[in-house]
Amino acid sequence: MSTQPEGDGAVGVEPGGASSRQYLIGYCLAIVLTLASFWAAQTSLVWAPSLPVLLGVLAIAQMGVHLVFFFNISSDPDQTNNFLALAFGILIVGLVIFGSMWIMANLNDNMMPMDRLMQMQR
Repeated sequence: MSTQPEGDGAVGVEPGGASSRQYLIGYCLAIVLTLASFWAAQTSLVWAPSLPVLLGVLAIAQMGVHLVFFFNISSDPDQTNNFLALAFGILIVGLVIFGSMWIMANLNDNMMPMDRLMQMQR
């Protein structure tokens, strides 16, 4: 006799799970977006100053494909915990990245110029 309730499984996983068709669609979209990124970086057809923006858009699109097709994040009420965990992870990564950039900018502003540093060593 099992003490586990009926239908109890991993958090955020549907009892039937995702279909292999859904994984195949996500895999194909991920490959297309990856190839588009490599193509955009190597071609001269894209206006050079807009290339970082295009690569950023393709990267965000690929993150969306991974979230929807592989992590099965959706707007269902059952997905609240998964969505909150994702939002918390994004917050922590943002704090680490932007905090590091803030610290490095502050260090750069307060650092002694190289010519004065070389004079002190003589």
